Amino acid sequence: MVAIFEQIVHERRSVRIYDELAPFDGNAVLRSLERAVLSPNSSNLQLWEFYRVHTKQKKDELAGYCLGQKAAKTANELIVVVTRKDKWKERAQFVLNEARKSFPEKKGKKEALIETYYERLIPMLYGNDPLGLMNAFKKTATFGTGVFQPISREVTSDDMRVVVHKSAALAAQTFMLSMKAEGYDSCPMEGFDSKRVKNFLRLPKEAEICMIISVGTAKPEGVYGDRIRVDNKTVIFNI
Repeated sequence: MVAIFEQIVHERRSVRIYDELAPFDGNAVLRSLERAVLSPNSSNLQLWEFYRVHTKQKKDELAGYCLGQKAAKTANELIVVVTRKDKWKERAQFVLNEARKSFPEKKGKKEALIETYYERLIPMLYGNDPLGLMNAFKKTATFGTGVFQPISREVTSDDMRVVVHKSAALAAQTFMLSMKAEGYDSCPMEGFDSKRVKNFLRLPKEAEICMIISVGTAKPEGVYGDRIRVDNKTVIFNI
């Protein structure tokens, strides 16, 4: 198992040019997306959405919004990874309702902590007001408490935006590794017109584009050179 995973990780490369004539199984994308939603994510809120764009007309249009990158123009499909921080209330309620199904008849400390987490802590972290007063209060309270004890310092609405994007990125990596395991290649792209992509997908203003992933079968020239990484000693440390 480890050897197989090692092979998948080493063979996954960001591909810039795909073989448009190579056979492609679209079901591999669906299977990989279903695996992606199993990825770890903050508080299990699952504040993400994935949009498959695979018809030629729509794919060509979206490729234009990806600034005409060959990685987008030659791909079989484009997957848009979207963050939905605005859905935190409904997702928190969903997770809590599902958790309650397994609660014992007489709730204990564990069950009470779960309810407190989703009914009080999550609203405190994700909630905000038009003037941003809650953010200011949370930062002040965190600073004061942090003088005396360790405390989580990322508590504002903007901090939660970063958290949601990190969760979506974890899912994106799961998706790309799954596609490699399925025998296909991918490329995560950040070069795109986010406003036009949002309009293209008819997303609300609160939604954000995390990244766009192209998939297909790499052409030999689709991988631009050997993989380059700094020495492990410069990034991996033992304490």
